Amino acid sequence: MWIKWINCRVLPGGREAFADAQREWAAIADQPGLVGQVGGWEAGGERAHVLGVWADEEAYTAFMAVRHDEIVTAASAERSGRRDGEGPEPGSWQVTSVTTGASVLDIPGEAAGLDDALARAAALRVADCHLHPGRAEHFLDAQRRVWNPAMAAAGGMLAGAVTRLADDRYLVATLWTDADAHQRYAERDVPALRARAGVAADVRALTGLALPLEADWQVLPGLG
Repeated sequence: MWIKWINCRVLPGGREAFADAQREWAAIADQPGLVGQVGGWEAGGERAHVLGVWADEEAYTAFMAVRHDEIVTAASAERSGRRDGEGPEPGSWQVTSVTTGASVLDIPGEAAGLDDALARAAALRVADCHLHPGRAEHFLDAQRRVWNPAMAAAGGMLAGAVTRLADDRYLVATLWTDADAHQRYAERDVPALRARAGVAADVRALTGLALPLEADWQVLPGLG
């Protein structure tokens, strides 16, 4: 699969306009190769994040070449339409980073697959991992041997994927039934798992996010 991770900064007063524009992406539900798209607000409400999943790079590239700009234009029109005193001026948010890459490892859980997990999840956990040079093989092996079995047994983890974004950068994304399920796992299991997995030897920097998902930002095939 091909994964896309989008980070956006939303200025004060821009949340409603951003959410309205995000709903425009429901129009791609008929796009060939779309597995699903979800997103939500970071704590504090100043940043929003979106995870897109595609069958392969070819499907994603075809979408970007034809449909993507149409949706961006519609979203921009939505933003411009709010200049009547009901909301912030255009420019109330900006995309700060977009990264894509191939999924290199499945994370199995309670769902039948990642497509099923995208349909059922109410929470998303993402760990953006920058590795020490030469540690990718051990990092992925630890994911298979330590993290995957523990998350599968944690209760509430539906499915996930590890995506290679660069030579020494991997995105670990997991979908959960709810935020409480992930919080219980994080508090009960993660400290011991970090030691077993040798995280300090593999990872030089990690940005972690746990997001409650916005139901009306969800885009699934055939549901547009």
